[in-house]
Amino acid sequence: MDSFHHPEWTKDKNIYEVNLRQYTQEGTINAFSQHLPRLKSMGVDILWLMPIHPVGQKNRKGTLGSQYAARDYTALDPSLGSKADLKALVDQVHAMGMYLIIDWVANHTGWDHVWVEAHPEWYQRDNNGELFPYTYVDSQKTEYWTDVIGLNYENPVLWRGMKDAMAYWVTEFDIDGFRCDVAGLVPTPFWDYVTTELHKLKHLFMLAEWSAPDLHRQSFDMTYDWGFYELMGAIARGHKSAAEIPNYLDQLYTQYPQDAYRMVFTTNHDKNTWEAHDDEFFGDSFKAFAVLAATLYGMPLIYSGQESYLDKRLAFFEKDPIDWKNFQLEAFYRDLLLLKRENSALWNGTFGAKPIFQQTENPNVIHYIRENDNNKVEVVINLSKQTQRYKHQSTQAERALTPYQYVITKA
Repeated sequence: MDSFHHPEWTKDKNIYEVNLRQYTQEGTINAFSQHLPRLKSMGVDILWLMPIHPVGQKNRKGTLGSQYAARDYTALDPSLGSKADLKALVDQVHAMGMYLIIDWVANHTGWDHVWVEAHPEWYQRDNNGELFPYTYVDSQKTEYWTDVIGLNYENPVLWRGMKDAMAYWVTEFDIDGFRCDVAGLVPTPFWDYVTTELHKLKHLFMLAEWSAPDLHRQSFDMTYDWGFYELMGAIARGHKSAAEIPNYLDQLYTQYPQDAYRMVFTTNHDKNTWEAHDDEFFGDSFKAFAVLAATLYGMPLIYSGQESYLDKRLAFFEKDPIDWKNFQLEAFYRDLLLLKRENSALWNGTFGAKPIFQQTENPNVIHYIRENDNNKVEVVINLSKQTQRYKHQSTQAERALTPYQYVITKA
């Protein structure tokens, strides 16, 4: 199989998730745009906007409803501003050397989406021919998405309709790609079809909210690595140790194409809202794990507010603005993102280098080197809450690291 054809510009990039609703008191595109110089200075490359479509009114949850219950795929939520505002934002992002992708929910819509009347045959129906709320089931849980209804991908005409809706945002606004919600609930052949068609307009960057390796075959540049997030949490809670990490990566290498991008994160909107904020999940270990996520492999994600230490769970269905405090982690993230950009060994997929793990004789200390061409980055991290001693493999010297201390060396 030929190598996946990533957009060349993605090779050294990071990604930043923008929760427009909660980003500012106004919750608008124009209010967010005031943060662009700050984000550019911090080193952010790709901006991912959470859904921008009007939110369904029927059966909505809470006051504001879910941004993932769209009412019209080719309209902009008026609470965010005008389409002229969005076009200006994309133009400004591009002028600053950054990129912008939007969230796309192809699996389901709000109950009052315009397609319900215009194309009723595009929806799943029960035995009585009635629409029904979508229920999500996986090996760990069942979720009742009562505010949305599922689309019927057995109808090939829907494929063309969805493709046309996605193409609208590429042709009219020059966006750079899509983050595709619950991508694995939609047939992979649809994604193969739609990405082939969309790439005829522009070579897009495609992110799947899913982890199935087959999505990398033709459709998606990047998938989520939920497993690594869970492993980091288990280490932070003392249930596992840093010694588990090399085995985890070895398993990934056998499952995924070598050129697959994996998204590595310390949180995202789902994890933050429904499970834990950064302080709950990591506590004092947060910076150590953020370094791990930014330097070990894959493309690092930063979620809105993490540069001000996101120690609250942002409400999903209500207005709940981020407390920006004093941006106390902004310089920390700036250094990490600059490190990635300036060191090709840390780049994404096969553009970078795999980590080579070094023996430390201490299961709590992770030591790895990423090296390609004339570039080398060495990282040592104590992923425990106690001071740890370890042996440096190349020098055989014994060294000590304080709780959650990390050391990064470039050569």
